[in-house]
Amino acid sequence: MFTGLVQAMGTVRAAEDDGHGGRRFGVAEPAVAPRLGVGESVAVNGACMTVVAQDADWFVFEAGPESLARTTLGQLVPGDRVNLERSLRAGDLLGGHFVSGHVDSTGHVLDRIPEGDWETVWVGFPPEFGELLVEKGSVAVDGVSLTVVGVEPDRFSVMLIPHTRLNTTLGSRPPGAAVNLEFDLLAKHIRKLIRKL
Repeated sequence: MFTGLVQAMGTVRAAEDDGHGGRRFGVAEPAVAPRLGVGESVAVNGACMTVVAQDADWFVFEAGPESLARTTLGQLVPGDRVNLERSLRAGDLLGGHFVSGHVDSTGHVLDRIPEGDWETVWVGFPPEFGELLVEKGSVAVDGVSLTVVGVEPDRFSVMLIPHTRLNTTLGSRPPGAAVNLEFDLLAKHIRKLIRKL
């Protein structure tokens, strides 16, 4: 479980096929990596991954076929920046919202509208997820907990504050870029219950 509050941006050092339909990635990051242990969960662009190796300033994770099919991880190449967050521990502050790290779908940045130091970003998404979005609700985009500003049948908008633009990859995602989307966990459970009625 995560909060959607990115702790650092790492740099992909290596991205290689594992020979079994998955890929193995090395990520360099001097602040978060030294605190990760083998077997620990870490959110990489919002996708919960397991650390399989670790050193002083880098760590390695493996993404299987399901993760590659549902996320943007398969598009990563050496030099790409990624959002990182360690898993939530009992007693930690919950400053964002409950984020499972289980990406529902990918979406695409449609438009970026500067408003001073702030920026409105429109993101396109598969319309079957539309009932999971409400204005002032929560959504995770590439692992970043954001408040939904506007919702339309196949797109939604969020407002990026200067801190988010500077300290996450969302500050540099151009129109057309693919992003990982995780819709609100509570909304998904409520939808399932309502559909059973």
